[in-house]
Order: sequence, then structure tokens, then C-alpha cells
Amino acid sequence: MIAAMMVAAISANAQNEVGQLTLKPTVGLNIASMTKGEDTKVRPGFVAGVEAEYGVSENFGVQFGLLYSQQGVKGKNTGFGELDFDENDNVVGGWAFSGDATMKLDYINIPILAQYYPVKGLALKAGIQPGFNVFKKVKLDGTLSQAGVQGGNTRTVNDSYKIKEGVKGFQFAIPVGVSYEYANFVFDARYNIYLTKALKDSDSRHSVFSFTLGYKFAL
Repeated sequence: MIAAMMVAAISANAQNEVGQLTLKPTVGLNIASMTKGEDTKVRPGFVAGVEAEYGVSENFGVQFGLLYSQQGVKGKNTGFGELDFDENDNVVGGWAFSGDATMKLDYINIPILAQYYPVKGLALKAGIQPGFNVFKKVKLDGTLSQAGVQGGNTRTVNDSYKIKEGVKGFQFAIPVGVSYEYANFVFDARYNIYLTKALKDSDSRHSVFSFTLGYKFAL
């Protein structure tokens, strides 16, 4: 009888308001990186937006949202830019970079999640997330040297530059996670599994952990 009463109490606590629509402004931290990279580091960034949830049943809801998400990666970089070649394809001019580079890729993400409530306040979630690139720059912190020129100039650089091409405009991910609600505040932790490539000429994909805090209220 005690066990039955405990199960009944848990079931009652897990109930959602069926048919209720709630809204949740949210803000938090991204821990972003990209796969297939060598000597790379995570790029911390912010994520912010709003999410809404509809109570389908006592233990089940559907959540959808609109989030601005800073993603990308940090790492050591050595490469060439604006190079000139002779008739034998030898480098005769241009610039070579060596130092730290941060690829800043920001997206508008649209998460659509199914949420299951095993107990009151605790939600297990999974779904789909299309995303659209809205910002793409690279920050260089290192040295530029004139390539292919004997005694060429060398200068330091610490600035951001727009990425003109090579970044795919659409991303698709599967977010999975867990959240806990207390006194209308919701702490949410997710991992976004990306199925699409981030760059056109590379198999590298985003890998993003998100930790957010939101405030949930009924409409």
C-alpha cells in the first residue's frame, strides 16, 4: 500500500497542464567546438532566445524555440592568403599567417523538442534543430609574413576579418538533454549532435554543449 501511494504521488507530481501554452525567455553559455580539427580548443559563447511549450498530456509536452547561438572553434593556424604564383605554380608573393585563430560562426537555431516528465519539474528531451548562419568571421592573433619574397616584411596582426566563402549556411542537429524547473526557473543542459558539415570543403562538424537558465510563465 505504501509503494502504491508513492507511485500515485509521483504520477500526480509529474502532471502537466494539458492544453496549456507556456513561454520561457532563456539565456546561457555555449561550449562549442568542431570535429576533425587538430590542436583545437573550445570557443565559449552565449546563447539566448525564447522557447514555448504546449502541454500535450500529463507527462508529455512539445517545445519549440528561436535561439541566437555563438559557435565555432579556436586553434593554432598556419596558412596562406592572397598568394601570387609564377608560371610554374611557385609562390612568388602574398602573405603567410602563423598564430592563433578563432572561427566565429553564429546561428539562428530553431529547436523542436519532445519533453517527457518522469517526475515533477524534471524533463527529458530530444528533437531536431535546423539552424541558419548569420555571422561568420575569423579572428587572427599572430604574425603575417610576405611569402616567397627574400627578406619579405613581417608584421603582427590582431583583428577580425569576414569569411567570404566556405561556410555552409544551413545546419541540422539533434539536440538531447535534460532540464529541471523550480519556482518557474528552468535550468537546461543540452548536447547538440550535428548531422551536417559546417564547412563546404571539410568534413568538420559542430559539437555544442549548451547550459541555459530561463523563466517559464503561462500565457
